[in-house]
Amino acid sequence: MIYFEQGANNLELSMDDLRTGLNQALNALGPRQKVLAIPPDITRAHSLAGPITEMAWEHYGDKMTDILPALGTHAKMSSPEIKKMFGRVPESLIRVHDWRNDVVTLGEVPASYIKEVSEGKVTYSWPAQVNRLLAEGGHDLILSVGQVVPHEVIGMANHNKNIFVGTGGPEGINKSHFLGAAYGMERIMGRAKTPVRDVLNYAAQKFGNSLPQIVYVLTVIGRNSEGRLVPRGLFIGDDEACFEKAAALSLEVNFEMVAEPLQKVVVYLDPEEFKSTWLGNKSIYRTRMAIADRGELIVLAPGLKEFGEDREIDRLIRKYGYRTTPEILDFVANNDDLRGNLSAAAHLIHGSTEGRFTVTYCPGNISRQEIESVNYRYADIGEAIKKYDPASLKDGWNELSGGEKFFFISNPATGLWSTKDKFVN
Repeated sequence: MIYFEQGANNLELSMDDLRTGLNQALNALGPRQKVLAIPPDITRAHSLAGPITEMAWEHYGDKMTDILPALGTHAKMSSPEIKKMFGRVPESLIRVHDWRNDVVTLGEVPASYIKEVSEGKVTYSWPAQVNRLLAEGGHDLILSVGQVVPHEVIGMANHNKNIFVGTGGPEGINKSHFLGAAYGMERIMGRAKTPVRDVLNYAAQKFGNSLPQIVYVLTVIGRNSEGRLVPRGLFIGDDEACFEKAAALSLEVNFEMVAEPLQKVVVYLDPEEFKSTWLGNKSIYRTRMAIADRGELIVLAPGLKEFGEDREIDRLIRKYGYRTTPEILDFVANNDDLRGNLSAAAHLIHGSTEGRFTVTYCPGNISRQEIESVNYRYADIGEAIKKYDPASLKDGWNELSGGEKFFFISNPATGLWSTKDKFVN
């Protein structure tokens, strides 16, 4: 059922609009005694999930007993990050998702189904895992808050991905990531229906009745004529319909079809949001379908300090590096450590250019030796920022005084870029 919906590609919702829509939906749900909120972490701050979670806390008061950021494999939020994202919400309400240990398995999606939806690319079963708090916390409502936007693993982010991946466990996260990578990232991004989404929907339908009612609060965020990120839509519901409507709007708002392949792309990674290539490689994922063969991607990453936010994933990235898909699949087949951590393997596939274009990272806190050891090019961040000053560039085409032309993207997490021949919805 949809409890609230408002959205259009030319709409600019205010914070009051968001509050009104949220309260309308929560009032329709009726009184609740124990509420769990599941927003994203600080790496998804532009989703406005932070202020919306604060609004929900204001609505429920002491009935909202727990807030569990959907960390997935990300590092836990610091106190300053919690304050910045959730405002007046007491830090004492914040719980930390331990994805390696604190999970339960609700059921298992059979291998036969996954083989069918993946067109035979993978043949394993998949466990529907969630944080123990969802299943055993005694809540009578779970509010899953987040943004629908093109995504490299599942096609369109959020909805039940926030539950089964954001609060999932090692096997569930690993296998879902690898399923998407094996099926093909360029076949997935920007699509609402994908093999990974099919698997999560199967799990929700078969095993979701063991959880409290889950209501999804979904935003769609886009840039206005001034280049500012603004909310274009708010969809609240407890079924797939609200996601489908949000995904349709996101495709209008967050997808840019370029007229011809881009020879040079410069991407800026906000240091408060992007500290690892695990996140920063969105600069590769979201632009790869727009970049020309033998093109160049330059990544301005002043906050970059690590490869993986999880210590073991960081080790695996450093060990194997970003290589071609056949190479990574061979590593998986012959190495227990990578075979046991398929999300890392999927990430290495996602971060490969398959030899089609070059990637030059300009990191703030990682050495040339480290960057080159994982098979990217290196450039000095200071020199790169002087040449490509993000403060003076506009999203889209830019030209320097010497005549150099390039396509600039100020935040790759907010969109998807492609040529027409690479994207068939």
